[in-house]
Amino acid sequence: MADRFGANLALGIGFHIKSKTNFFYGIKGTYLFGNRVLEPGLMQNLYTEQGEILDSQGLPAIVAAQERGYHLSANFGKLLPVIGPNDNSGILIYGGLGFMQHKIRLEHQETTIPQLEGEYMKGYDRLTNGLAINQFVGYFNMSNNKLVNFYFGLEAIEGWTQGRRNFNFDTGEIDNEPRFDMLLGVRAGWVLHLYQRSAADFYFD
Repeated sequence: MADRFGANLALGIGFHIKSKTNFFYGIKGTYLFGNRVLEPGLMQNLYTEQGEILDSQGLPAIVAAQERGYHLSANFGKLLPVIGPNDNSGILIYGGLGFMQHKIRLEHQETTIPQLEGEYMKGYDRLTNGLAINQFVGYFNMSNNKLVNFYFGLEAIEGWTQGRRNFNFDTGEIDNEPRFDMLLGVRAGWVLHLYQRSAADFYFD
């Protein structure tokens, strides 16, 4: 992914259950975004000899290329209570199976560029998606007063994806080759608990 977008950021939400035996399972969704695009040949057919893109009035336009995408997964793992204030804290390890998608967003709100309007945008956005797996290892904390609940650790996402556009207007190439997309980074979050009858089972986002 760094070859196409460099570093990115992600925001997500999930619903997971920790059982009495410390098994961990649930689902989560993550929105991927970034303001850097490194795609070779992007919009190369729109630039003039002066290196400008012209709007419908023939004036130079500003076009911002951004990363947009998401990752959905179902997860299963185990909490190891080897460290922390109680038996509901410790090292959290889980893996997951899901779906990943990303594309290039071209932003030009203040101008009208016919080549980048409506269905034409699909010839430039490099829409890519496919099956993905993910792994996480980190620390999960549940305080004794139930108020300070958080987690942090390292997460990896690997996607076996494919370009979903038949043709790129700018490069004149067919864009349906299989890809291997990988993300590696730090994941951290705040946990909101929903308690059932016994505090031994914990439900959280």
